[in-house]
Amino acid sequence: MTNKQSATAGTTESSDIMITLKPNQQGIQVELESNVKKQFGEHITALITDILQRLAITNVKVEAVDKGALDCTIKARTIAAAYRLRGESDYEWEAINSWND
Repeated sequence: MTNKQSATAGTTESSDIMITLKPNQQGIQVELESNVKKQFGEHITALITDILQRLAITNVKVEAVDKGALDCTIKARTIAAAYRLRGESDYEWEAINSWND
């Protein structure tokens, strides 16, 4: 497993979210840009943080640009960016699927 300098998943198209992860030493820090930040900012930040913790990623800076993404999209983009950051391509689908229980 090799950590890259940064990894990105998603787009800035409508109903999507672009997640960029960069290693750091201050825990999980989420910077969220969203038109719905007032209404859903805490939820989006908590969702991203939860996914990263489930993937055992504890020191990362997250830059999230949200364009109205649903929870399933936020999860998928966060997982993809995390695996890219670690240089992994073999997703643990059974473990990831168990998070939905």
